[in-house]
Amino acid sequence: MAGAEVGEDKYRSFIHGEGERDTVWRYGAPPNYDVVNKLFEEERTQVWPEGSLEEKVQRLLKSWEMELVHKARPEDQKTVNSEKYSASTNGMSALTRAEVMAIGGYNNFLRTKLPPEHRIYDPDSETVESAMATFTTAFPRGFAIEVLDVYSGPPRIAFKFRHWGYMEGPFKGHPPHGQRVELFGVCIFHT
Repeated sequence: MAGAEVGEDKYRSFIHGEGERDTVWRYGAPPNYDVVNKLFEEERTQVWPEGSLEEKVQRLLKSWEMELVHKARPEDQKTVNSEKYSASTNGMSALTRAEVMAIGGYNNFLRTKLPPEHRIYDPDSETVESAMATFTTAFPRGFAIEVLDVYSGPPRIAFKFRHWGYMEGPFKGHPPHGQRVELFGVCIFHT
């Protein structure tokens, strides 16, 4: 992958530049992914050729995740059509963009049918801010993500991903264990 220009992220689009001049950032400024990019580069299992479908899907995934977490206004997000956007996880009903923004992107993807009394983390009782604080404390090097396989290209992009980090801080009253926490999943982006 070609090196990024100063102030840019080599794996994500729509963070810097003239197109982001009026962007409202949830935490006051564009995010810096240097730490999680280092983890990604050290431990990824795939190095996709620049310009390949896999590399493009991986960039889309990382850019979409960045916008979901860090851009406060739907109109600032360029990876999705905010008027048509919906997200569904684990067979649960789809949420609109406004609903996802209200509960927080990751809280949507952590929704589960597990009864609340059996949950260590209950996304229904978390805010965008409390979720961010919980996960950045537990995973100070971030939670890297990579595309493992792309099964189909546009207009329906189906792919398998790997998401991982190291629990080096406390999580909801549980002490850090320093071990890797790794999730695998399949996602479909509809264009």
